[in-house]
Amino acid sequence: MRRLFGTDGIRGRANVYPMTPEIAFRLGKTVALFFKKDKRRASLAIGRDTRLSGPIFEEALASGISSVGGDVLKLGILPTPAIAYLTKSLRADAGIVISASHNPYYDNGIKFFSRRGLKLSDDYEKKIEERLLKKREVFHPTGKGIGRIYSVNDASRRYEEFALKSFPRGLNLRGYKIVIDCANGATYQVAPQILRTLDAELITLNVSPDGTNINRNCGSLSPEVIQERVLKEKADVGISFDGDGDRVIFMDEKGEVVDGDQMMALCAQELIKKKRLPKKTLVATVMSNLGLDLALEKMGGKVIRTPVGDRYVLDEMLKKNLTLGGEQSGHIIFLEHNTTGDGIITALQILSIMKKRSKPLSELAQIMEKLPQVLVNVRIKKKKDPLKVLEIKKDIERAGEKLGSGGRILVRPSGTEPLIRVMIEGKEKKEIETIARNISKIIKRKLG
Repeated sequence: MRRLFGTDGIRGRANVYPMTPEIAFRLGKTVALFFKKDKRRASLAIGRDTRLSGPIFEEALASGISSVGGDVLKLGILPTPAIAYLTKSLRADAGIVISASHNPYYDNGIKFFSRRGLKLSDDYEKKIEERLLKKREVFHPTGKGIGRIYSVNDASRRYEEFALKSFPRGLNLRGYKIVIDCANGATYQVAPQILRTLDAELITLNVSPDGTNINRNCGSLSPEVIQERVLKEKADVGISFDGDGDRVIFMDEKGEVVDGDQMMALCAQELIKKKRLPKKTLVATVMSNLGLDLALEKMGGKVIRTPVGDRYVLDEMLKKNLTLGGEQSGHIIFLEHNTTGDGIITALQILSIMKKRSKPLSELAQIMEKLPQVLVNVRIKKKKDPLKVLEIKKDIERAGEKLGSGGRILVRPSGTEPLIRVMIEGKEKKEIETIARNISKIIKRKLG
């Protein structure tokens, strides 16, 4: 069992164990020695989002790394996928992201990328955690042995150039009016710059971070913000990122949400036409709508399912040599372009399809018909698997029998928050809403 690392690194309330500067300092020392090869000092890239607590953890990690002889490459405020790319591009031994993604500003997190820009395996995280918890590192070089801390001043430009390469050469976004919501987060500078480079007419929302407004009633978790503005401005499309920029949600010109499942179906169709989707297969999680499977079947393709979490999607993609995968939340991985989910690159792929086909997003999104689906989050006091509580388990089984073979029930603990996620899918919306409400009530009673 791992005590610090969850499904997406270490995460929690900033300044409360384990997200304290003391732990971050020790973690910096541990990873610098962990990635040190022979006599060569380790080099680690660090980037962050816009949270108030970000600089605290940035300085603590950098101090820990340099105190044991490691070098630090400070990338500044950048989206998580930019840090993955730059870790590889700058030939660092590992990358560190300081972010709690879509969580409120008072949370923060620390996660790692390997030198290849891939999230660290469970085994690597376990080894780092064991080393951190078992003993304090005592290696303290002096003189020239102390590590150096560098600021990479052109980090954002490097990423912008990289992202733009994913957009077809010779194509631009001239004539498109786009509303963009950056969630007062890590994309607030680079995303508008990239879209303006492509000549889009841009209306920007939530691009004034103050350390406390990241994800607050904005971004991909609050699509109503961009919906209202798209309709008011009569824009062609709306784009909402989350706080760390690894996921994106679209709004079509009619004010309808286009989620990750619809985006994957649309991109899969485009890649199949170009004969660039290996085995005509994409990878999605168990949370994705069954309509995605049906859409791929019509194209002569298929969907492989994994547990929830982008790391499991990526593991399956690497194992099967596939290049497209993602989550309904808009966290989509294009291995042709980047090694992790990248909201900006995903946005560029959808926009390029719109431009090439000269069709509105509302029409393109009809490639997939979604089955009715309800998702309810139940806040709990203590993390526990609800399926291990007999009364909850029996209630879920009874609901499953009632729903029959035409639907699905998925109940699981969140890997990043004290929540139980209840997802019901079926043919009749009223029926699944009732089932979701009943299951949520019993979970709240037993665990809330």
